[in-house]
Amino acid sequence: MTGLVTPDRRRFLAAGAAVLGAAATAQLWLPATARAAEAPLPDGVFTLGVASGDPLPDGIVLWTRLAPDPLAGGGMPDAVFSVEWEIAEDDRFGRGVRSGTAEARPEYGHSVHVDVRGLRPDRSYWYRFRAGGQLSPAGRTRTAPHPHRRGGSLRVALASCQNWQHGYFTPYADMLAQDPDFVLFVGDYIYESAPTASSVRRHEGKGEPYTLVQYRNRYAQYRTDPDLAAMHAHAPWVVTFDDHEVDNDWAGEIPQDPDKQSHDAFVARLTAAFQAYYEHMPVRATAIPDGPHIQMYRRLEFGRLARLNVLDTRQFRTDQATTQAGAEDPSMTMLGAAQKQWLLDGLRDSPARWNLIASQIMMAETDLLLGEGKLWFYDAWDGYQAERNALLEEFAGIRNPVVLSGDRHLTMISDLKEDFADPDSDVVGAEFVGTSISSNGDQDQAAFHAQWDPLMADNPHWKVIDAHRGYHLFDIRRDCIDAQVRVVDTVLGPQATASTLARLRVESDEPGVQVV
Repeated sequence: MTGLVTPDRRRFLAAGAAVLGAAATAQLWLPATARAAEAPLPDGVFTLGVASGDPLPDGIVLWTRLAPDPLAGGGMPDAVFSVEWEIAEDDRFGRGVRSGTAEARPEYGHSVHVDVRGLRPDRSYWYRFRAGGQLSPAGRTRTAPHPHRRGGSLRVALASCQNWQHGYFTPYADMLAQDPDFVLFVGDYIYESAPTASSVRRHEGKGEPYTLVQYRNRYAQYRTDPDLAAMHAHAPWVVTFDDHEVDNDWAGEIPQDPDKQSHDAFVARLTAAFQAYYEHMPVRATAIPDGPHIQMYRRLEFGRLARLNVLDTRQFRTDQATTQAGAEDPSMTMLGAAQKQWLLDGLRDSPARWNLIASQIMMAETDLLLGEGKLWFYDAWDGYQAERNALLEEFAGIRNPVVLSGDRHLTMISDLKEDFADPDSDVVGAEFVGTSISSNGDQDQAAFHAQWDPLMADNPHWKVIDAHRGYHLFDIRRDCIDAQVRVVDTVLGPQATASTLARLRVESDEPGVQVV
């Protein structure tokens, strides 16, 4: 069905979602007699919980999916069902502020996306759904500050890379206790790898996902992790994808292994993967896929304190280089012309104190060759040298650019240099590459540092490198960003002990990052 969603249709759906979200009803739950007769609902439709996302000063996206048999396609009848939603100012739902009815349609996996508007800025709200007399768990969310607010603070958790087979998602239990205003997830929400008997937790299915039902089942499995579900229900998320939501290291419409996947087959895979991604993420109707295309780069404002530019570093990139000369080819692009111009325009005209860039892929240089010469990881921004270097030159004229990345399954916190080829060039920004939630499991820390510490001399811009599992936590204020690297002692079991591995600070109008 995704290929039938035309741009006009997408605009219609987006407008309809906004109208639905803004329309409050006189009573919180419509009586059953007010609805058209529907097929009976199976029991236990809210197995995948609730979520919210993309906060605005006056709005939020609320999400759920009806799935009584989540690992077998969802288990819903092939029919449209009404789902009532409610949002309130208190956790007992005594002060309701908006409510309405949405449709759970089979062509969208019976997912529900409600774009609620008319809310107050910088305010916590509670929400829930009801379908066929069944009540969902309650969720808590929060709107963004007023557009003109200059003060205040913002607490953000940066997460990425959660491989079900490599471990439990224990960092989310600590993240929940730290109570961020929102979670920024920068990619690899699922992994497309086939089930492995020796894994900590085995992927469902019999192989990699290729079809829509297979991707739905994989997302549903991940959504059953209790720590992930609890974090979704506790705070809004801002999400984007990287490669494993589709296929490792894909670029544009090119798979990792073109010899094994024809172009038409991979386009069909992209179509299925994007459809399932939309169905399971708390994003607006503007992200409804159009076949093998999905609109994911977007901008969110948090008063005058922070502007967040969320990138898409997969759909528009040229295929990865395989040599140093290829990485330096000026025709190589990570963003594509339209997204690059959108980003530059948003940075140049930003009224915000902090200009945050959510980049799935590491931007700072990683020189993997000891001593003279360079050896780069071509899937990262190092493989797109000309575009990356031009962007860093722009950073020199931008106020407080801070890049928030994932992908590497390690913590790597760096100064961003105007020219990494010149060790004496100016520092123009800071980058926090967040470690993984579970990917790579419990690594041997001594072995990691034996391999990576010798490379510090070739990468003097690195401030902290580490391979524990966890996430990064940022307290953003006008004068500085205080950052913590939060890590857990294990992901091999369902409980873990968390601690702060490092504390860092970025001072306003002083480019770069300092270890505290």
